[in-house]
Amino acid sequence: MKNDSIGFLDSGFGGITVLSEALRQLPDENYIYYADNEHVPYGTKTKEEVHNFVFQAVDFMVGKGIKALVVACNTATSIAVRDLRSKYSFPIVGMEPAVKPAVENGNGKRVLVFATPLTLKEEKFHNLVQRVDHEHVVDYLAFPELVELAESMIFDRERIGPVIMEKLKEYDLNNYKTFVLGCTHFPIYKNIFKLVLPGHIDVIDGSSGTVRYLKCLMEEKGILNTSGKGGHIEFFDSGVRIINEERLKIFKWLLAEC
Repeated sequence: MKNDSIGFLDSGFGGITVLSEALRQLPDENYIYYADNEHVPYGTKTKEEVHNFVFQAVDFMVGKGIKALVVACNTATSIAVRDLRSKYSFPIVGMEPAVKPAVENGNGKRVLVFATPLTLKEEKFHNLVQRVDHEHVVDYLAFPELVELAESMIFDRERIGPVIMEKLKEYDLNNYKTFVLGCTHFPIYKNIFKLVLPGHIDVIDGSSGTVRYLKCLMEEKGILNTSGKGGHIEFFDSGVRIINEERLKIFKWLLAEC
């Protein structure tokens, strides 16, 4: 078996936002993208369910031949990344809400983190906030509706903008400097966030830093592909290779948009 691909795992479309960044930074690699469409969304499931789904998906990708793995889902990372690293020896990179850069660049103004309910319940998230939020400026808000909208393939501003503003109706936006998109589905709507929010609010996510870290790990292991020939991507829905042209069009459109 030839281990020459980087595996990407998410419950659905969200990890495409991270894969898009990987294609910019690592254009010569081959990729396997595993959307666990059968079990989406992860953020409203139990920890035990998510843990099992993740290991089923990764075992499948290992069988296909991967040399590194990106758990392109904040919820799955918080639940399973430690155990994955105990089982597998290849580089494994997870997602973490970009709370640290948000706090560091916020000049004391408040930060609002959007994530799934399960991510916000996890000790991993609260440890992160405690570690970096010395001035107690971080607030957080569960936004599972955005995952559902993305998986329903609803991407237009006219539908999404009012949902965002309704979610924020209790917040005084003048108090905030940075919004953190702490679920990989959310950057699909990054441009809509920027359009509907006041101009003083920055909207950030962790995709770029995640891929930079992956690149460093692969360089250290000597497994980085720098052939200059470009690579290819295979897409899977819960272990079934996607060959339906309409579904492939959605993935490719999202890659171009993100």
